[in-house]
Parts: sequence; C-alpha cells; structure tokens
Amino acid sequence: MSSALSIAYSPCPNDTFVFHAWSHGLIEGAPPIEVTHADIDVTNNLVREGGLDVMKISYAALPEALDSYELLPCGGALGRGCGPLVLVRPGGGAAGDGAGSGHAVSRHPLSGRTVAVPSLKSTAYLLFRRWLEEQVPDGVGEIRVLPFHEIMPAVRDGLVDAGLVIHEARFAYPGFGLDCLVDLGDWWEGVTGAPIPLGAIVARRSLGPELIAELTRTIRASVDYAFAHPEASRDYVMANAQELDPEVAKAHIALYVNEFTRDLGPEGLAAVRRLLGPGAFGASEFESSVRN
Repeated sequence: MSSALSIAYSPCPNDTFVFHAWSHGLIEGAPPIEVTHADIDVTNNLVREGGLDVMKISYAALPEALDSYELLPCGGALGRGCGPLVLVRPGGGAAGDGAGSGHAVSRHPLSGRTVAVPSLKSTAYLLFRRWLEEQVPDGVGEIRVLPFHEIMPAVRDGLVDAGLVIHEARFAYPGFGLDCLVDLGDWWEGVTGAPIPLGAIVARRSLGPELIAELTRTIRASVDYAFAHPEASRDYVMANAQELDPEVAKAHIALYVNEFTRDLGPEGLAAVRRLLGPGAFGASEFESSVRN
C-alpha cells in the first residue's frame, strides 16, 4: 500500500497488548497503520460519521455500522467473567436487593437515582438497560454519560448515586471505597449461558475483500505474537494504561484477551446474535464474518 491505514482502538491494556506487534512493525508484510488511541464512546460515534479505516467499537454500536463497516472475527473483546459492574458507595444497596435473583422488588436501591455510564452506545449500557427492565421496573432517575475513568471518583464523591464501569475498574473499585451492586456479566451468563460480546473490530467495506482478509490475517498474527511474547508489549501497555498498577494491567489482559480474541467463531457469533437480537444481522452477514 502507498499510504497507511487509519486505525483507532482504546488505550486500555487489552487493546494495546493485542495491537502492539502490528503497531510496532513486528508483523512481516502487514499493512502500515497510523494509530489513534480513543475511548470507546469516541469510536462508537466516529463509526456513524464515516470514521477511520479500522476501529474498535462496542458490539452494541455494530448494527449502525454495518452499512459501511464489516465485522472482523478477531482482535475484539468477548468472554466470560468480564462483564460490566454497577458500583455504589457503601450502604447504597446490596446485591441481595433483587440484583441477581431474577425477581423484581417493589423499591430497588437504584429507583429514581442518578447513574453514570461510559456511553449510551456501549455493550455495558445495553446490558444495564436489559437488567433494569427486569430488576428496576420503575426505572432510575437520571443517566449521566461520563468518561469511564471519571465514573468511580464521581460515585465516591457523591456526584452520582451509582456508576456503570468497565475495563480495569473491575479490579480497581475497592481502592475507591465502593461496593459492587451487581455484576452484569454474572447476570447475563446466568440468564443466557453465553459469553459477553463487549468490543468489536470493524473495517471499512470500501477497503475491499482482499485487503479486509489481509487485515484479518494481520490482526491474528498480532494476537499470536502477543500470546507468544507477553512481555514485549509491557512498555507500550503501561505508557497508555489509565490504571498504572502493572498487576492491574496484567489482570486486565488475562481477563479480556482469550481464545475469542483470535477467533470469534460460531460460539462468539451466536453470543453477538443473542445480545443484539435475531434481526440484527442476516445469516449471510455472519457467514461472511467468519474468515480463515
């Protein structure tokens, strides 16, 4: 190629770990890229505006992207035990108050409350809405969008009543003195038995099938390099991590980078269909996304 492809992914440890080899020229024959680190809420909006050539977006934003972008079957975040959390200050509610029992209660701790969320187009928010329908039928009071790294301080400082958090917040929230009201991943897996589709990698359809296939091979090679050389990306990961504790970054990578990162496969695609609904894709769309 005569010019570099534009790509955007988050500065979170799982993304920098996965894309380190490609972004640092360690994959022989890989297309050159210009990298932008962007929060998931930014890329979810960019994809509706034409965006960049390759982007990491929320699976919840995927249906709106499919006219212009193709889902790649690798590089994203999908797994078990990695769901979003709803956090509160101590005394702000307990998980036993209908949070995971499968039965609504007359007055839930979140009823009429202000909840901070990282994006209205995120998988986390989609899961939260599904959970609210079941557990908080009278609804919350206000939804407030904040960058994900600002949510825990906002809950701690009483600026909001609760926060929907993602990424390394799973490991960091006790340090903010917060309690977990509900693990939406546990709830989702308990209800569906399926893994959680969190972040998708998409490529602009106008790049053409040959280049898109090459991108798939390159991303898989970058994932393979990361698995084979887990310490090689350490400096890159830590230079971009919102949470600077190396042990937290390592735990983050171990949780979000797994076999689905290399190959979404039939199980992963079925989980996406379960999350977004049977009408979100045609069968041909799913079949075309499974590339060898």
